[in-house]
Amino acid sequence: MDADGYGFAPSERTPERLLADFRTLSPAGVERTAWGWDQHVGKSGRDPFRQAETKAVEAIERNNQGERWDEVRRAIYNLTEGDHRAISWELEHGDVSHKSEHAAYGAALALLAGDSIDRETRETLMRPMAEALPWLLPGTPPSPTTERRF
Repeated sequence: MDADGYGFAPSERTPERLLADFRTLSPAGVERTAWGWDQHVGKSGRDPFRQAETKAVEAIERNNQGERWDEVRRAIYNLTEGDHRAISWELEHGDVSHKSEHAAYGAALALLAGDSIDRETRETLMRPMAEALPWLLPGTPPSPTTERRF
């Protein structure tokens, strides 16, 4: 919680915090996340990200967190495409919407898997979303941009 008793503690790295922040991303935040997806997944290919996803899902299943993952995944889906979304995510955010959504899924996987996956796997999954939400990777500054898009 902040000094006034609201929100999350700075050290709190949970799926709930991710969902709260993802729900309130500005258009610039969505663009920054999509840019992070292009930088960290698009340039290196999708294979390292898919391998990290597989490791995280296996860890989640080993730790009997499959139902929790389903809840978080549904929450992200409902925010972006589901019947209960507040706005039309794709209409509001355009082509970048799916990249930002994929980044949120990756970060959620890493948060749920926690210490059951290695640091490199966590960073692979969190890096795109951490471009807009730096609390995901404390001590790792967002990447510098060469163009001003957001």
